[in-house]
Amino acid sequence: MFGLEGHKKGKKREFEFELEKELLDPKKHKELKQHVENRIQEIKKILRDGENKKEFERFGLILHGYTSLLKVFSRFDPK
Repeated sequence: MFGLEGHKKGKKREFEFELEKELLDPKKHKELKQHVENRIQEIKKILRDGENKKEFERFGLILHGYTSLLKVFSRFDPK
């Protein structure tokens, strides 16, 4: 009644991102981690070469994002 009939008592399931589900698979975890590490190396090479001075800051931000993603990967232990 009054819109409350759809609510069930009990514990609600916690939201889980797709990435969290993928990181629990050891094969997928290793594959994603390797892909991110390769991207980091590519970006570092571009920054060292200094070819794209206009996009230097953008590449720096992307590099920061990828290193943060590696920290997230390290928190998930594939079993």
